[in-house]
Amino acid sequence: MTAAILDGKAMAGTIRAEIAEQAARFTRESGVTPCLAAVLVGDDAASQVYVRGKRKACEAAGMRSELLTPPATTTTEELLDLVGRLNDDPAVHGILVQLPLPESIDELRVLDAVRPEKDVDAFHPHNVGLISQGRPRFLPCTPHGIQQLLVRSGMEIAGAEVVVLGRSDIVGKPMMLMLAQKAAGANATVTLAHSRTRNLPEVCRRADILIVAIGRAKFLTADMVKPGATVVDVGINRTESGLVGDVDFDAVREVAGHITPVPGGVGPLTIAMLLKNTLEAARLQTG
Repeated sequence: MTAAILDGKAMAGTIRAEIAEQAARFTRESGVTPCLAAVLVGDDAASQVYVRGKRKACEAAGMRSELLTPPATTTTEELLDLVGRLNDDPAVHGILVQLPLPESIDELRVLDAVRPEKDVDAFHPHNVGLISQGRPRFLPCTPHGIQQLLVRSGMEIAGAEVVVLGRSDIVGKPMMLMLAQKAAGANATVTLAHSRTRNLPEVCRRADILIVAIGRAKFLTADMVKPGATVVDVGINRTESGLVGDVDFDAVREVAGHITPVPGGVGPLTIAMLLKNTLEAARLQTG
């Protein structure tokens, strides 16, 4: 068996075209152009690439984007002042603070300072709480992209056994909450596994759908995958041989039924969902 490729890049293109059409209609009817403000502190090369991609996608969808680039020497208080100005600017609908921030900055204070209605990453405690109750304002971009990938690819989620490998606040925890909800595109039995999980290979082999976001290059090996399972690789790791995911792609592809590549899998969908949240934020703030 050789797994079928789940092409996130192609699917993201379809979703972005849908969002561009919706954004154009919204602007015609309201006279408001949705605007995303991205804050990039310092000169981290990888972050610059990510932010450029997000800005380009924003503009292609007919939305406005702003990029603010305070230096790496910026203090927590200075960054909080900047976020406060963006909060108060009615022309800005979504605020994205690119992570990671310099170690000298209190990351949690900064993320908590973004107003919930402009928190298009869905990191604010208020938005996380709404997700846990099944009534989200926004869904976090990477988990939502994964959910869209599964739904639009025709994967059976309801009743499926899903293992989410990795317990980060950005991917693992919200992914678990979203797929366990009593809702369309969910109703799964979800296990949240991590580096301390006992008998981890055995736990992973139970999964009909395996979502890997553990942050270690080629961590998931073929012996950890049930034959025919769907494997979603969230990882992006820079190695001497180039970008690789958290999944040993070549080996796992011979066991799995469906698999996402790196790059070209989850990443493009994350950006598409950011656009969706920015448009929704503009709608909410415009009333």
